[in-house]
Parts: sequence; C-alpha cells; structure tokens
Amino acid sequence: MNTPTLNLFASFPHAVLAGVLVAAVCALLGVFVILKRVVFIGITLAETAACGVAVALMLNAPPFAGALLLTLLTVGLLAVPFENRRIPRDAVLGVLFVAASSLGVLLVAHSGFGLQEVKALLYGDLILATTDDLYVIGGVLIPAAVCLLLFIRPILYAFVDREAATVLGVRPARWELLFFLLLGLVVAAASKAAGALMVFCHLIAPAAAALLLVRRLWPVLILAVALAVASTLSGLWLSFRCDWPTNQTVCLVACALLPVTGLALGVRRLFRRHA
Repeated sequence: MNTPTLNLFASFPHAVLAGVLVAAVCALLGVFVILKRVVFIGITLAETAACGVAVALMLNAPPFAGALLLTLLTVGLLAVPFENRRIPRDAVLGVLFVAASSLGVLLVAHSGFGLQEVKALLYGDLILATTDDLYVIGGVLIPAAVCLLLFIRPILYAFVDREAATVLGVRPARWELLFFLLLGLVVAAASKAAGALMVFCHLIAPAAAALLLVRRLWPVLILAVALAVASTLSGLWLSFRCDWPTNQTVCLVACALLPVTGLALGVRRLFRRHA
C-alpha cells in the first residue's frame, strides 16, 4: 500500500528535489548571513527577486532573467561602503524592501493573471515546480554552494574579523562582494519556485537553530543543512497529507526549529544543574 510519503515523491518529484536544493544551499549561506548580522539583506534580496519575476512576466521575459537583474543591481548597491556615509545600509535596505514589495503587488494587480497565479508569483508555490525550474535551481545553486565551500576560509575571515583578515593578506571587501554575489544568484534562482518567504526562512531559521546547538563552523554548516532539508521534507509531507498551502507549511515547520531548539537547550541546562 502506498504511503503519503511515497505518493508525494511519485506525484511531485520536482517539488521535492527543488525544495531540498533550495533548503540546503540557503542554509549554508544563512550561517554566514547570521554571523555577519545582515539578516535584513536576505529578505530584501528575496523580495527584490520576486519583484524581478513580476517584471519579467509582465514583459514576457524569462522569470529568472528579471529576478537576476534586479537582485544583482541590489547587490551592487549594497557593495557601496556605507560605513563612511551618513545613511546606514539598513536604511537603504528598508527602502529597497518596501519599494520591491509594493512594486511587485502593483505590477500584478491589473494583470491578466488569475488569483492562483498571482499568489504563486508573490509567495511562490513549491508544489508547482517544473522541470525548467529544477534546471535553473540546480544549475545555479549547486555551483554557488561549491564556490562557497572552496573559498569558505577567506569569506569567514572577512566576515568574523576584518582587521585580522587584512593582516593575513585577505581583502575583506572582495570576499564580502563574492559572498553577496553568490547570495544574489541563489536568491534569484530560487525565488520563482520557492518564493521570497521560503527563501528568507531557509536563510535564517535552520542556521539560527544550528548556531544555538553547536559552535564549530563545519558542524554548524552540516547541522543547518540537515535541519533545513528535514523541515522541507516534513513540511511537504504535511502539506500533502493535510492539503495545506505548501510554502507556508514548510516555513512554519522550519520556524518551529528555533523554539524547539531553545526548549531543548533549556531542558538540558536544567538537568545539568540537578545532576
């Protein structure tokens, strides 16, 4: 007898594969996003990519092209050294986030798309992932993850201690730019199928839970990927079984990682005190 899990894989293989890839690579990048304390960049890029998808569809252009163009333009703007400016980077990010969110809604408000298409455009719908979506996600996310792992040491030095990195001959600005370019590529590729909400969720929730549990870099990266993939598969299965919206279910399961992790740590400390 077929189980719901087997039915899920059989019915929506593209959704499962795309969801696993997006979860794993976003979790890897998310560890550095949290270490750098630039969480707001994640949601800004995700919302910008969603706006780019809307622009591309209105112009009958490939969605990935629109998402990539706007995302990389945003990354280029964020590469400006705001430390010497009167306006902080967070203020610029806030303006970009609101502008992209508003423009994305306005572009589809009077379009010929149906309600379901508008929701999929603005929020993503992983269950509707196609073969083309999977090709884009795999063709961009896998090389981006490989590049991150190849240059993980200088990127980590640039993020954690800029002064020490400079002493060691590492140029922080270049490695930060490389990281944000990788982040922009990943967000742009994942935005159409996964949506801004899921991309941002996987950038933050699994990495935050992993950083609560372990302190060394490689265990954190491995645990973040494992948590992201597990929450994605669990969310997909739950949405399939209960007929719930896919992306929102996956995001809710992923967000539950943080309070569950905090509760587990609290219980562990309590037992240690009474041991």
